[in-house]
Amino acid sequence: MDYDLVIIGAGPAGYVAAIRAGQVGLKTAIIEKKYMGGMCFHWGCIPTKSLLESAKIFEKTKHAADFGIDGIDVGKLSFNWQKAKSHSTSVTKKMSDGVTSLLLKNGVEIITGTAKIGEENTIYVDNRKITTENIIIATGSKPKLSDAKIANAPIVEMEKLFDLQSIPENIVLTGNHVSAIEMAQFFRLIGKNVTLIANSDYFLDGLDEYLISYIVKKLESENIRVILKSYPEKYENGELTVGGIKIKCDLLVNCNSRKAILPESETPLELTERGFIRTTEWFETNLKRVFAIGDVSGKSFVAHIASAHGIHIVNYIKGIRTNFDNTTYPINMYTVPEISQIGMTEKQAREVGVEYKISEFPLSANGKAMIEGNTEGFIRMISDRKYGQVLGIQIVAANATDMIAEASAYMNVESSVYDIAKTIHAHPTVSEIYNEIGFDAFEKAIHK
Repeated sequence: MDYDLVIIGAGPAGYVAAIRAGQVGLKTAIIEKKYMGGMCFHWGCIPTKSLLESAKIFEKTKHAADFGIDGIDVGKLSFNWQKAKSHSTSVTKKMSDGVTSLLLKNGVEIITGTAKIGEENTIYVDNRKITTENIIIATGSKPKLSDAKIANAPIVEMEKLFDLQSIPENIVLTGNHVSAIEMAQFFRLIGKNVTLIANSDYFLDGLDEYLISYIVKKLESENIRVILKSYPEKYENGELTVGGIKIKCDLLVNCNSRKAILPESETPLELTERGFIRTTEWFETNLKRVFAIGDVSGKSFVAHIASAHGIHIVNYIKGIRTNFDNTTYPINMYTVPEISQIGMTEKQAREVGVEYKISEFPLSANGKAMIEGNTEGFIRMISDRKYGQVLGIQIVAANATDMIAEASAYMNVESSVYDIAKTIHAHPTVSEIYNEIGFDAFEKAIHK
């Protein structure tokens, strides 16, 4: 065999698996046809979060006078799309170059081209035949194409968003998940007229109903029009018709539900009803020693879980057998404020018959949040009423996506509300809200 492991796709699932494989001594190659770092680095996680950060700074600057900063003429502020893109591109290049260096450092061969899976764990890349003990498919996914009825609309895929030279005034987004919410708020923060069309019954599927309600109200309070369970019907004369309502549309951004990017295979890969690669609990496909991880498996659509899949499967190849538990990985939204969730939702707790308790503490009572001017938000905890075990935590705060890591640590060691209450946090910090939520679980919050 030429290799112990060949990985197809160099996104967060593939490149992390490759680095880990190199670390544990597997002779490894990774095949990528175009983008080192995948969608995440080039038009997904990293670039969009960079744009959001630019928009957040733009919005924050408008309130600089509240913090004692004079001399800024708010009326002259403008958002420079080209410079925001340039900043994003520079970050992407650094990260992509960094991943390439890490792969080479760990002895991973990088092969550029399009892979085809042959019989008995062979792979063809252009005219080259490769043999390997194991294959990991990490080819990712992309948004489904919009309905043919609106094919004449000014549709832009996220992959092409950064090719735009300017942003028009009237933006419509279609999609049901986190990226649609983030991009809707981005366009609104930079002063555009925004409509979000969620075109299925799975709007923000996986989030607690409490958070979904908060998000919809938040968007509407920012004058982002939200249309749920509707489909665009036609586009003509610069207007999109949805449910009989005409909406001005200069740009239609496709953030729809995703479909798998499937590699060519001489033996067909078995697929789920939704078109993703069907796998066992160990992520193995119907082809022996061929695994599928990340988006292409349909088991998750976020980068950090895809990366965790990669490490998990490399460990499996090395003989380490552990169950993969999705419940201990957070869901993040990089909005204003940020939103994070980990563990059970209320609905899930009800479905398994757990007698639970809800505890909540607002950021408006937190000193550090007041100092920063970021008092919108809260921490919310679902705990087992009988034993006090932490079942789930939800955070709405300026840095919720960082703060949720503490909740992940608690849940991984099956902590109780008492463990949270007795964990000492520095003062003043926003993370002190963990103390408060711990004490609130037995009706003794200090500052409530």
